[in-house]
Amino acid sequence: MASLTTLVANHYPRHIPGMLNLVSILIGLVTLALGLVAFVPLLGWMNWLVIPIGIVGAAVGALSSSNGGRNLNVILIIIFALRLMLGGGII
Repeated sequence: MASLTTLVANHYPRHIPGMLNLVSILIGLVTLALGLVAFVPLLGWMNWLVIPIGIVGAAVGALSSSNGGRNLNVILIIIFALRLMLGGGII
């Protein structure tokens, strides 16, 4: 009788982890575009929207087989969180 891990490994599509990295990079690019708009003075409040998008991208990147998408999103989260802190959390 086959074990559960063998059954799961045989039916798991092998292209999914690579595609998750691509999805994570695309989410990171959307985060970057929105975050660049949030660098405009008086639009710092947009970081409250941008950071959660980056967190979703980092989570998707963590599920992928490579680290590129995850690393991109983590770097963007750090940059935009610093911008949010420098602006006092609102501006």
